[in-house]
Amino acid sequence: MVDLALIQQCADPNLRLAIVEQFIERAGSQDPLAVSVRSGNRIVLVPKPTTPDDTLAVIRDNLGRNTVRVGITQYPAGVGIVEAGQLKEDLVKPCENIRMGTALFGKVYRIVMKWYGNPTAKDVLPQVMDDAVIAWQTGYFEGVAVFRAEDPGDVKVARPEAANPETSEQDISPEKDNGATEPGNNALVSDPHKAGIRIDLSGVGIRP
Repeated sequence: MVDLALIQQCADPNLRLAIVEQFIERAGSQDPLAVSVRSGNRIVLVPKPTTPDDTLAVIRDNLGRNTVRVGITQYPAGVGIVEAGQLKEDLVKPCENIRMGTALFGKVYRIVMKWYGNPTAKDVLPQVMDDAVIAWQTGYFEGVAVFRAEDPGDVKVARPEAANPETSEQDISPEKDNGATEPGNNALVSDPHKAGIRIDLSGVGIRP
């Protein structure tokens, strides 16, 4: 089990701690030197590293040919790297790996949240987390390469507004209903005493 104090100290502060813990538990590793290598859907067997240098050597040997994940967060080693010589030891330092991994997963989570329409229902959020973890593991969500995609930024979670007893469904301004009801075009009016005359009755009962 990864030390909770380490997670609290190193995780991206923009991601809630509960999400970070689930992420590491479901998609990460307990071993900061862990390396997993895949070629498509096939797992490539590599020697188990025992030192940071061993881990970096395994990454360099496979980077560019295979998908390489490393460390506690199983960070995608090839993200932002053009050539193996750009690799840094930060990838295998526990705190730095958590910092980098949670920051990148935060972007993936926000991409998924935005696709779902920023839901607030508790029964939907687990599905968001499931899809975010799968997107982290595969690198894709709904055809989007999530590691290279633009970060949607702060996801604004919609909150239901409190009902206003003074506002009825018929009290809708043209601005709020996107022009669905225009003045003079059967517009809905909340106060019938303020409504204009719709039918001219001045001539009723008058004979020519």
